[in-house]
Amino acid sequence: MKKRILSFAVAALAIVMSANAENPYKKYTQNLPFAMPEVTAPVIPDTQVNLKDFGADPTGEQLSTEAFAKAIDALTAKGGGHLIVPTGVWLTGPVVLKSNIDLHLEMGAVIQFAADESLYPLINTSFEGLDTRRCQSPLSANGATNISITGQGAIDGNGQYWRPVKRSKVTDGHWKQLLAQEGGVEMKKDYWVPSEGYAKGEQGANMNVPNATTEEEWNAVKRFLRPVMVSLVNCKNVLLQGVIFQNSPAWNLHPLMCENIIIDNVLVRNPDYAQNGDALDLESCKNALIVNSRFDAGDDGICIKSGKDADGRKRGIPCENVVVDGCTVFAGHGGFVVGSEMSGGVKNFKVQNCQFLGTDVGLRFKSTRGRGGIVENIYINDISMMDIKTDAITFNMYYGGKSVAEMLADGDTPDNATKVPVDETTPIFRNINIQNVVCNGAGRAMEFNGLPEMPMDNINLKNVTIKAKADAVFTNCTNIKQENVKVVLE
Repeated sequence: MKKRILSFAVAALAIVMSANAENPYKKYTQNLPFAMPEVTAPVIPDTQVNLKDFGADPTGEQLSTEAFAKAIDALTAKGGGHLIVPTGVWLTGPVVLKSNIDLHLEMGAVIQFAADESLYPLINTSFEGLDTRRCQSPLSANGATNISITGQGAIDGNGQYWRPVKRSKVTDGHWKQLLAQEGGVEMKKDYWVPSEGYAKGEQGANMNVPNATTEEEWNAVKRFLRPVMVSLVNCKNVLLQGVIFQNSPAWNLHPLMCENIIIDNVLVRNPDYAQNGDALDLESCKNALIVNSRFDAGDDGICIKSGKDADGRKRGIPCENVVVDGCTVFAGHGGFVVGSEMSGGVKNFKVQNCQFLGTDVGLRFKSTRGRGGIVENIYINDISMMDIKTDAITFNMYYGGKSVAEMLADGDTPDNATKVPVDETTPIFRNINIQNVVCNGAGRAMEFNGLPEMPMDNINLKNVTIKAKADAVFTNCTNIKQENVKVVLE
């Protein structure tokens, strides 16, 4: 009986997605201040197979990598359909989705990616906006059309196997456990890494891109090349719905150069000590909806990117036509974030009906000289915040890789008076509209810190009330309009 009920539910979903007679997502693209096409869910054929029928182990004792691959191939041979993952713990190596496939996790289904670097081969990819090599992502698709990850189960990346840890972010007991872990290294005082290879990779690296040239050198630092958990590259018609995504090696969800993407009612979570543990990084994507979802991260929550420096400008693909609606961000460096890798540009965004509860920053925009790119036509309204650790709203054109809390603690005071020549590497921020914002508790109300040679232009603040310990600061900004903006100092 249970199987018949599930079959009916999957079939009903397929009918809705194929007919699109009453697209439930249509409302999000109506009455926008910019032109954006209607976004629709992918069309998935009404065929299904069950993972357990391909020899998968529901106890998590044996790898089910081959079972996932066989099940996906079987669906592909039939033109696509739904891969049902039933209740159980399914331990696996990398899973690669193909066109017209829905990965559907039933309630109680947990896909856990194995903690074994040998299962994840090195591939050419992009990370933090730069062309580089990383370990293959646990869950990925490249060039696929009509794909989805749906259901009520959970996907776990076993991130603790991959990530470094800062002493200041964990308890005494946790730190002692790390120091006692076999293979781990306290690379420098109060900074633990999971292996000697990781330590070697971080030495001399450009942020997270190592100084390696030969195959031997790359493999020697393989653990340092920790992957994003869900990598979707050049995909079209994508739906992520209902699933829990947690404990990623690096970033959690990373759609890159995708079009027509919906992220709906998901929970994306990482420990608050997770280095580079961004919840969602939407990069160089077009026509996207991020709705009704929750994010709890060790780094930025909902983050928008489009490539970094010369690599990003060469790609030249902006992140554009995006609606963020009805989302909650808990812990993390920022609630809604743009940058710092925005060299391809960011434009046409509507962010509304969101709440940020205890993030370091609420609305965070960051860039620096050398990036280039234009951020424009951003519309933010109906935002509620509380217990923001630093700035409720910040625009920082002097970002150097630190969180706002770290910058304040280190006393960073950039030179915002000396001009440099304007060229393609100069970032531009303009036409930013923020209204109907309430923040109950912040370290500082607002910081707008533009470049003297390229001030931020046309910033509109309306109906903003912020209770904070310090007032707003505006530097190198032109055409700032404030209407009913109130800062209540604590």
